Amino acid sequence: MEIAPNVHLLEETKGSYCYLITGQEPVLIDTFMPGRIANVIQGLARIGLQPTDLAHILLTHSDVDHIGNAKQLQEQSGATLWAPREELPVIYNLQKDRGIRRVIRALMKVEQPVIDQTYEAWNQIAGLEIIPTPGHTPGHVSIRYGDILLAGDLVTTRNGKLRPAPAFLTWDRLALQKSLKEIGKRPFQWICPAHGKPVQRGSLWDILQ
Repeated sequence: MEIAPNVHLLEETKGSYCYLITGQEPVLIDTFMPGRIANVIQGLARIGLQPTDLAHILLTHSDVDHIGNAKQLQEQSGATLWAPREELPVIYNLQKDRGIRRVIRALMKVEQPVIDQTYEAWNQIAGLEIIPTPGHTPGHVSIRYGDILLAGDLVTTRNGKLRPAPAFLTWDRLALQKSLKEIGKRPFQWICPAHGKPVQRGSLWDILQ
């Protein structure tokens, strides 16, 4: 599904959507659930690419459904693998997840990737702006490409409606509300979450404030 020129939703990753940006260089946003790398490769193939075409892989945060195939895709592509610095302790199993995340991580085993680069605030990577949006996790980032916000798990959509990340999966609710308020000041027309279909912004963001 092409959201806009150079911005593709990989429909094969339904449940925790990955996105592909084919602007300056091919960039993959997140890597789907562990053990389902074939879905990601199938999605790339549908657009006419293979893993070796990727220049960068950007992780929005450390949840298993976002880093699940990072190691294998990194090895197959040779792409630079990026992640938030604050998420490294969880990615490297140096810090235990809390609550339901601990259970999920125990059930869904992830092969540990080696992160090549960490973001600096407001990084520009291949024309994509990295925006810190903590709350869902300590180091969660969202990514803006032109008038499109690749929101990770900052928000979800369902039946055309926009909601914040679920409370039971939120590390810090006050931080999440601050992130929603701050990013709402930035210009974008499309909201592309990991969970739920992309929606046009319209007045939807206003109800999150």
